[in-house]
Formats: sequence, C-alpha cells, structure tokens
Amino acid sequence: MIRVIQPGLLTTVQDEGRGNYLAFGMPRAGFMDRYAARMANLLCGNPLAAAVLEMTIIGGSYCFESAARIAVCGAAMPLQLNGESTAAWSAVEVSAGDVLEIGAATTGCRAYLAVAGGLEVPLVMGSRSTYYRAGIGGFSGRALKSGDQLFCGVPGPFAAAPIQLPADWIPEYPSQVDIRVMTGPQAELFSSAGLNALLTSVYTVSNEADRMGYRLEGEKIEHLTGPDIVSDALTPGAIQVPGSGQPIVMMVDCGTTGGYAKIATVIGPDLAKVAQTKPQDSLRFVSCSDQEAVQALQQEMDRYRQVAEWAACGEVPAVAVNVASPEMPREVLQLQTQNPAMLPATRQVGRKLRLHIAGKSYEVEIEEVK
Repeated sequence: MIRVIQPGLLTTVQDEGRGNYLAFGMPRAGFMDRYAARMANLLCGNPLAAAVLEMTIIGGSYCFESAARIAVCGAAMPLQLNGESTAAWSAVEVSAGDVLEIGAATTGCRAYLAVAGGLEVPLVMGSRSTYYRAGIGGFSGRALKSGDQLFCGVPGPFAAAPIQLPADWIPEYPSQVDIRVMTGPQAELFSSAGLNALLTSVYTVSNEADRMGYRLEGEKIEHLTGPDIVSDALTPGAIQVPGSGQPIVMMVDCGTTGGYAKIATVIGPDLAKVAQTKPQDSLRFVSCSDQEAVQALQQEMDRYRQVAEWAACGEVPAVAVNVASPEMPREVLQLQTQNPAMLPATRQVGRKLRLHIAGKSYEVEIEEVK
C-alpha cells in the first residue's frame, strides 16, 4: 500500500484509458505520455497497461507501507528515497516505511510512478484511469490528496537485480520540440498559406494547456471559408483550428466529437512529446508520411519488447552492432555486450544468433572483440 504524504500539483491514477465507450461520448483518458508510463511499468514487471500515478509539474512524497519494486519515468523530477538521491528510469527496491520524495520538474512536465503489481483502484468502464471532469475512475474520480491510501496489485515475477534503461533510450525534454504530423482529415478546408503556416512556423504553448488539449499561439492558420464543420469524430493528436486561427492539439481527455476543422494529426509516438511541454515551450510541426509514422510506431513497440526481455532477466546489455550488408546474412558481426545471450530481438543458437532486422531474420556468428 502507498500512503500519500504530499500529492504534488496534480497527481492522478492513469492506465491505458477506456477506448470502448467513445461512441457514448466518454473520453479515453489514460496516460498523457504513454512511452514514459509504459517503460515504468515494464521496469516493474507489469503489463504495459497497468495503472500508475501520473504526476504533473511537481511529484510529491509517498510512503510505502510494504516492500515493493518501483520505477519513476518521464519528466526530470529529482528523486530522493529516505533522503538519498535515486535514479529515474530505473527499477528500485523499496522497503516498508520507505519515503519517496519527488521534486519539481526541471525539464518536461509529467512523470510516472509505477509499482510492481500496478495500482488497484476500481475498474470503471474497463479502466482505472481518472477522468476528473466527470469525477470517475482512478481514486474517487479526483486528483490525489494528502492522506490518501492506494492499494497495489500482486506483483508478477521479476529479476532480483534492478535495471536501468540505456541513456539513449531516455528522452530529453527540450523547451522547443519538433512534432511529426500527418495532414488531414480536413486539410482541404485550409488555404495553402494556412498549411504552410502550420509547417513552417514555431508555436508557443499557451497557459491553456491541460489533459484535454493544448492551445497554441503563433502565426494564424487561414481557413478557406470558415472553421466550422459538421461535428465528427475527434481523437487525441488531432489539431483543430477554430476561428482565431490558433491551433489546438487534442490530448487524451478530449471530447469524442468536435465541430472545428482539423488540419493535421500528431502521430502517436510524438503525442508524448507534446504532453511533456509546458506553457511557454515551443512546438514546430513537421510533415510525416504514412510509412514514417508506421516505422516510428514499430520502433516504439520494439523498445517495449526489448525492455520486457531485459527486465525478465535483470540485465541490460551494452550492444554495438555493425552490419556491413543486411543482404549478407552470414556476415560476421562485431558485437560488444556484457552478455551475448541478452541481445534484443535475437535467439542464441550455440555461437550463432538469429537476428531480426527490418522484418527479416538472419543467422549470424558471434565473434568476441578483445
């Protein structure tokens, strides 16, 4: 069980959200930054969708009433366990009575605290996510308060030795970010100058930025006739442009329909980048093809799979792979790793590996590098 000492600025219970009730007008809710939340879950040996704490701007402090494995991922918030600094993006063992203090974000906006077994709050419409505008889900349908007590589920099997993600898998959260978008579904309702403004201008996050949507400020986006359409489906990532010409990026608590034209949609892997920006940060939108969007999603999913494998074995390899020619499957590869058996997306066969690259399987030999 976790006892809330100080809850931070806005801390709620979230999971993957409730996607089965959109037709009834119920927003999805769920993780704002799915990458950070899922990584925290994997480091704890949880399913990707397990419920976690989402902490905004300021983390808070929490007392663990029993031993547990935890992980904090996301915005750079200083962590102290019983007064001693501890690492984020890492699995950490805590004992009964330990206190975790999470400070204010120095970069980024949201961090996620996962506990082995996940947080056990009642399911509402198939999800444990908080949708606080309707007062449902999570902990009594609201943000956490001091004195709240959260129960944890039964942990799955995990390695005894904590692991930490490789540094290059930990996102940076700069104050200006590039966000990949696919134009549409109503791009034809905007002038060429309007489309050009979206893709060449820098937009600033306004003070009206929350779990429902991010209002941006910058060069006006011009409609051909007007901003209104017959209301149709709305999804997280959609970029609506009202009559002001200032874009609004829909986030996970957005409504299920909307009546403003949508000029573009942020691709799934980059919506997490939007979620980690704060007022006065800047966004630049970059056009993205269907193929590039699929590749970005595949890369994200591959990382989840690899971290799940590492967490199960309690070791993250340091791997450098040089492939002279992907079309030469028996090319000897130069590999540097603490444990060759732990290579991601591979299966060891004696001194050979089956390596998966871009959807193809190769059998390769291992050569030790002195």
